[in-house]
Amino acid sequence: MITESTVAGTLEAEPRYLQWTPIIAGALAATALSLILVTFAAAVGLGVSSTAPTWRDASAALWLLSGIYLILQAVVSFALGAYIAGRLRRPSAAGPSDEVETRDGLHGLTVWALAVVLGATVAAFVAAAAVNRPSPSTAANASAAEPLLSYELDRLFRAARRPPNVDLRSDRAEAGRILLTSSGHSGVSNEDRGYLVQLVGSATGLAAADAERRVDNVIANAKTALNRSRRSTVILSFSLATAVLLGAVAAWAAACAGGRHRDGAPLPEWMVHSNRLARRRIVVQ
Repeated sequence: MITESTVAGTLEAEPRYLQWTPIIAGALAATALSLILVTFAAAVGLGVSSTAPTWRDASAALWLLSGIYLILQAVVSFALGAYIAGRLRRPSAAGPSDEVETRDGLHGLTVWALAVVLGATVAAFVAAAAVNRPSPSTAANASAAEPLLSYELDRLFRAARRPPNVDLRSDRAEAGRILLTSSGHSGVSNEDRGYLVQLVGSATGLAAADAERRVDNVIANAKTALNRSRRSTVILSFSLATAVLLGAVAAWAAACAGGRHRDGAPLPEWMVHSNRLARRRIVVQ
């Protein structure tokens, strides 16, 4: 005869489908490892996109290497967090192996989702702090082109002699907005080009012919810089999307492997070979 106490004991013995303690622990571990690896990459110069002028000299090989590193660090980080969740998850009552593996995999996916949200939150806070940092370029009359085309604007208004206390922020902002149109299909219009020549001539004291040559060179360089920035943004976006998607696959597999390790079941072949290789390296060292 089944009594109420028997039913209550069965429900207490059967853990919930999702156990949040191992999920939170795995997500925190994944986020921490990802932050460490990304910081290391930034320290050694592996960056697809950067606000520093050095991104102009980045080659396609560096972009590719940075994208691959971004994908690998995401796979390793998500796999570590999901393995921790699968290893720490309290096993459910005896049931089909497919059900146990599905539960472990879903715990891994939940770790992946929570780690993505935590990483996005940290990135948003860092970006907000960088935007709110006071600097002359964030004045009311600064344009969106200032961080990206600051070198081109410096060259545009460079002068051998200039009276002291001359404020060029308004001119730089206006010139920057004009230079942003250089990456469009029609490019900088003749009217805007003529206005830039007049603006540069009055601000630098150059002759009309010299000011015209400088404006043409800066427009060409600005177009190249904007195209390179667009390519780096596309590569960064593709790398991020690929890293997140592959991270989900790695999280599912690692959580299932952690569940097998928890239950004493045989580990997958790739984990067995990895453990043997690691032990051999330790013995050799």
